[in-house]
Parts: sequence; structure tokens; C-alpha cells
Amino acid sequence: MTRNPIIPEAPRGRCWTGETPDTDGEFSSAFWFELKPRTLTVEEVAALSPTLVRIRFSSDDDFDGFPTAGPEDHVKLFFDVDEAGAPVLPSMANGRWSPRGLTFRDYTIRWFDRDTRRLDVDFVLHDHGVAGRWAIDAAPGDRIGALGPRGAHVIADVFPWYVLAADETALPALARWVEGLRPGVPVTAYVEVDDEASHIPLPTEAELTVVWLHRSDPASPSTRLSDAVIAHDYPDLDGFVWVAGEALSIKPARRFIKSTGFDRDHWDVDGYWRRGVANLDHHQDDDEDETPGDAS
Repeated sequence: MTRNPIIPEAPRGRCWTGETPDTDGEFSSAFWFELKPRTLTVEEVAALSPTLVRIRFSSDDDFDGFPTAGPEDHVKLFFDVDEAGAPVLPSMANGRWSPRGLTFRDYTIRWFDRDTRRLDVDFVLHDHGVAGRWAIDAAPGDRIGALGPRGAHVIADVFPWYVLAADETALPALARWVEGLRPGVPVTAYVEVDDEASHIPLPTEAELTVVWLHRSDPASPSTRLSDAVIAHDYPDLDGFVWVAGEALSIKPARRFIKSTGFDRDHWDVDGYWRRGVANLDHHQDDDEDETPGDAS
């Protein structure tokens, strides 16, 4: 059986287009990019699992100047069309844009190929949201508006071990994390999904242990990620812990990490979405947390 080429079996290393950081610290760097609207065209669609699909895009400008540096980099995708069926792009003024009247969602840059000028984005399939419904029906030739990324927050690969935890919305970022880590570094990944059918390959040269966490009731709130992070046997406080998922369900993990004594540059907890809230701004500081300088 021949695998789809947009689902590689072997790790490709770090996905980075070569930008110079605006700030560069011992453990992390921040990058800021000029925002540029684009019209993307679907080139290929491939199912990763019954609940996750990868869509490969080309761009009307061949992704001229398109930047990406970190595993959590994302683009905003715009789902409105005009009377002629063309994607409606946000208007720009002095480097800023207005969301008024636009339907959009944030999506992780799973991979960008500098040679072929193609962008891969992974979509969770569900019929109760505009993005999920769009992805279910997406086919080559379909077009969509895009903006960004506006920046990146990059964690240096210098830690002796990593613990990464994500639900399916953050699984593309986790997959990019592990694919870019150095050979042999110990990594434990906790991934919350509906069931075994939602498992996907995670190519990496790191020493990866994956623990899949299955929901007994997909419709109900879950603290499985937080429970796993809290129960993990940490060898010391020298590694890096990253948790991303539903904002309220990962709060216990955030409290635990802070109370355990990890230095602030050794962890990042990021609410990717919040139950009942559309377009959650995950750059906004949590009311219990001092967030790092996330530029993504």
C-alpha cells in the first residue's frame, strides 16, 4: 500500500523558514512578522484519522515571504465569500486588521515546504462548527482566505527531557513539536482523543513515549490531560512541560506546574479553545497565570 505523500512516515526535522528572532533568550525566542492577507487554494486532502484531515494549500502569491519558526505558529483562516464566491479577505490599515463582520478561526501551521511552496494544515472534523464543516467538504480547487502568522514563540531544544500534553485541537502543534526535536531526547506525550481510531503517527527522532487518553463521553468536559500531567513522574525540574487544549480543563495542570516549582521558562500552558466560546483569544493572559511572550 502506498502512503499519501502529504503524510510522511519519516520525520523531516524542524519546520523553519530562517527568520532572525526579534528577541533571543537562553531558553526561548520571539519573532514578529508582517501580516499579509492571502487567498489559499486546496491542492490535496488526506485523512489522518476518522476525526482529523490534512489539507495542503497553495497561495495566490506563492507564499511570498511566508514565515514560520515555531510549533505553535498559526494562521487565521477566513470562511466568508462574496457574491461571486471568492474568499473575503480582511482589510489592512497600518499593519492591523479588523475582525468585524468576518468569520474566522486560528489553525496551526503543521508544515510549510519552502521548496514546493505548499502549506499543510490539519483540521479536526466535526459538523457543529464552520471550520469543521468546511473541512469535511473540502476538495481540490476550493479557496479560502488566510492571514498570518503574526509571529512565533520558539522554545530552544536544550532541555534534557520534555513532557507534552494536547487534545486533538493542539495535536498538530504537538506533532510539529516532536518532529522537530533533536535525536534521542526523552519525550513523553499525552494526547486526549475520542478513541483508538483517532490515533495518528507521530514521526520523530526523539525518544518518544505516547500515552493516548480516550474519552468515555466525547461531549462531556474532561480533565484527563491535567490528570496525566499531575500524575507524571518528573525526574527533576530541568525539563520543559507544554500543555494545550480546552482552557478550563487544563487549569489544574497550570496550577500544579506552578506549585511544583518549575521556573517560568520551563513550561507553557495554552488554552487553545474554551467550551461555548468562538474565536477564543489564546494570547490573552489567563486570570491565574503570567503567560510567556507568545508571539504566535
